[in-house]
Amino acid sequence: MKSTPDLCDEFAEGLNVLEPLFTNFGGRAHFFGEVVTVKCFEDNSKVKELAGQPGQGRIMVVDGGGSLRRALLGDMIAANALANGWAGFVIYGCIRDVDEIGAMDLGVQALATHPMKTEKRGIGDVNVPVTIAGHTIHPGDWMVCDNNGIVVSPVPLDS
Repeated sequence: MKSTPDLCDEFAEGLNVLEPLFTNFGGRAHFFGEVVTVKCFEDNSKVKELAGQPGQGRIMVVDGGGSLRRALLGDMIAANALANGWAGFVIYGCIRDVDEIGAMDLGVQALATHPMKTEKRGIGDVNVPVTIAGHTIHPGDWMVCDNNGIVVSPVPLDS
């Protein structure tokens, strides 16, 4: 897959480029796939549930409301997602266990790190449109992430 700058040069009119808010924490710096969305606030129950299902090379986009008070992803959920074939995560919120996640062949971009886990209350919505970093992302969109940024397209991008 091409880098995000190359994709922007080639498909500028058909792409949305997310605002540069995210840091790459995963062991896989360049990742891409179809989007599955989760909308949750300081409760990663739905993230954990989805990570246990077949990922089929998809990216889980988690709208955590930008909260910097709880981590929506840790090493155990990340390892489960990797084992189940997820390409990665884009989290509008925090993660923890960054050293362990950084050693995994998994894409992870998030706003920041925070050591506090969430309470599991089973609250959240899956496969709903989410608006993060200046753009609305729909389930089934396609995303490419690398150290240059994150681009989103309603159709698959040719490599």
